[in-house]
Amino acid sequence: MSGLGICERFYQDVVRPQVDVPHSAALLGRGSEVLGFDDEMSSDHDYQARVLLFVAEGVDLRPELPATFEGCPTQVYVHTLRKYFADQLAFDIDAELTPQDWLTFPESILRQHTAGGVFHDDLGLEAIRERLAYYPDDVWRYLMITAWWRVHPEMNLVGRVGYVGDELGSALIGAQLVHDLMQLCFLIERTYAPYRKWFGTAFDRLSCGPTLTPLLREVLRAETWQQREEALMAAYRGVADLHNRSAITTPIELGVEQMCGRPFKVVWGDFIGKLTADLQDPAVLRIYERWPVGGPEQIRDTLWKPIDRRQALDFL
Repeated sequence: MSGLGICERFYQDVVRPQVDVPHSAALLGRGSEVLGFDDEMSSDHDYQARVLLFVAEGVDLRPELPATFEGCPTQVYVHTLRKYFADQLAFDIDAELTPQDWLTFPESILRQHTAGGVFHDDLGLEAIRERLAYYPDDVWRYLMITAWWRVHPEMNLVGRVGYVGDELGSALIGAQLVHDLMQLCFLIERTYAPYRKWFGTAFDRLSCGPTLTPLLREVLRAETWQQREEALMAAYRGVADLHNRSAITTPIELGVEQMCGRPFKVVWGDFIGKLTADLQDPAVLRIYERWPVGGPEQIRDTLWKPIDRRQALDFL
């Protein structure tokens, strides 16, 4: 049985009958059960029948709990909505969200708070989740621009590094490009990527996963830079086709480039140019002018704690 299902039944059967004030109840935040990736092994570590209970400021609520529910230890965490989201995202629920906010929210934390489930909602929790559901269009386009910039300059290096006999270095660059192409797929499908543990599992569940996974695995299996180069070109074409089918921009034609006439082939399409031409938000344009090849969206992986987010905002 799924952890989410256990937690919902725990709320309905045990917690709800004891709560006689307006409240919201949910399973959000940490845990593989929030993301829907829990399995038999998940129950060996910090696996609980638990509920996040949100109440108004000043309400003191302490439900009486059995020691276990359906074989799991029990826990109820009581919060106000304002303090909870301030603690988790350094986000004021009454404030307007700016592009700077979006670029400093860790993507995996956004996924944790838009996944899971809401069991009851008197106080507007679902409205907050809807605000966080996905990036605004121009922030989304900017993130795709920076993601393509992580791919384009590196493609030829698989061959260049392999050419001098460094197959390990070539394989390392190829593996990073696989990750970057996967990240592009999350963006194209408008889906937050989870943290590293569940990144591949979540990728398999994207609509493009069954088609692109075999192509990406060929990059990782390649034993020579020539094989790696061919596999990367096939994977790039697959991601480019996903972009074009998604109608994010007008269709983009692909070509094969050989930089400086060298014998290293890369597939290339002007995704960056088309996405840049569509940017409209002045705030996003200012960020793009300062960081045209990326930067602010990457520091959130380092400054990921809510207490650090002020430093990230200052960076912008």
